[in-house]
Amino acid sequence: MVRFGLLGAGRIGKVHAKAVTGDADAKLVAVADAMAPAAKAIADQYGCEVRSIDAICAAADIDAVVICTPTDTHADLIEQFVKAGKAVFCEKPIDLSLARVKTCLEVVRKHKGTLMVGFNRRFDPHFKAAQAEIAKGTIGDVEMVTITSRDPGAPPVEYIKRSGGIFRDMTIHDFDMARFLLGEEITEVSAMAAVLVDPAIGKAGDFDSVQVMLKTASGKQAMISNSRRATYGYDQRIEVHGSKGSVAAENQRPVSIEVANANGYTRPPLHDFFMTRYTEAYAAEIATFIAALGGKGKAAPTGEDGLIALALADAAVKSVAEGRVVKLTEVMG
Repeated sequence: MVRFGLLGAGRIGKVHAKAVTGDADAKLVAVADAMAPAAKAIADQYGCEVRSIDAICAAADIDAVVICTPTDTHADLIEQFVKAGKAVFCEKPIDLSLARVKTCLEVVRKHKGTLMVGFNRRFDPHFKAAQAEIAKGTIGDVEMVTITSRDPGAPPVEYIKRSGGIFRDMTIHDFDMARFLLGEEITEVSAMAAVLVDPAIGKAGDFDSVQVMLKTASGKQAMISNSRRATYGYDQRIEVHGSKGSVAAENQRPVSIEVANANGYTRPPLHDFFMTRYTEAYAAEIATFIAALGGKGKAAPTGEDGLIALALADAAVKSVAEGRVVKLTEVMG
């Protein structure tokens, strides 16, 4: 039984609280949040205690923590809890600065800590099944990957201002998925970006519509399409083309039915956002973390996976700013 502390009781904290309490090999012992009502709501719902972060860190009855606090606190908290001997699951990104991520990972290595980063899409049953077909050789050698990820609407501008920008906040998931599907490390990044959804996003220094082309040393390619507006729902699709065929994972709906009548064929709308679309993925990633702590498998994606995804985001930012292809080595140092 892995005993958990939850740091952060906001939207993603609620998702992880559900995942932890839904696993028979885990127990949610305590929750901490700067907003007392949010922490109390989770404590009341799942029968755990409200404690301070420092109290959770010092607690003998807690083995691991799930970090769901604001991004600018992640690296400090990872270091604090690794030094205390706790296993750490942290939502992406570790930090918005590559240099800070590198120093954080040095601390994790020095203390021989366990750190898993929350790239939940690797655990989506549909995307995972597609990757399994690739691994079996069903479609031959991977040649081209297409990833479509579009949100139903843009977040508040105040969030945009502290998010690190669309590449570090949104596309970062797709960078990790591209690595997951390509099976090779990405060496070059070319990005285009525009403000087509909300002028306020542009005034905040960000973009809401981007396309990114990624390339590996052997010439494999991945194309990512992101938008902060999809009027038809949460658009999440992948396609992988190989030397012997292709594999695709289409959009998911709360119910998969099709109705036919005199007006034609209709299907229910897509999921409204990530909380419902990726419910199974969130549960599976926490289950993987718990299993790894029990000696079964590896706690992955790792901190190094988080570092590479952030480096790809930085390369995309540089590509847009300078209007050219950027080699990953330029930003990784």
